Amino acid sequence: MSHDLFEAAVAAMAKAHAPYSRFPVGAAIRTVDGRIHSGANIENASYPEGWCAETTALAHFVMAGGGEIAEIAVVAERMARITPCGGCRQRLAEFAAADTRLHLCDDTGIVETTTLGALLPLGFRGDGLK
Repeated sequence: MSHDLFEAAVAAMAKAHAPYSRFPVGAAIRTVDGRIHSGANIENASYPEGWCAETTALAHFVMAGGGEIAEIAVVAERMARITPCGGCRQRLAEFAAADTRLHLCDDTGIVETTTLGALLPLGFRGDGLK
């Protein structure tokens, strides 16, 4: 079942806007009810104003009504087993549990599965702000 999530991330990566870094990235999120939300990185000439593939996928997830995230896949055209950057790890932690599966991919499929908590063990949690 996770291979279709990889394929959604690859399809999203094909739509990346990465004219400056030439480093396309795709991400896909599956909710527990089976919906898939994907995204690609979108660069801007003012580098800090661009956003990552995971951020785009999260935006689609939120706009579609959210839900519980079951698994996430990330793929990059030029880097096998890419992981989300620090900012995206925190963004994902806002919506996904520490035990959410995170699939790291190369150009053929999933090469490693870890958890969001393993990548961000002491992530900042919003429940402390309430």
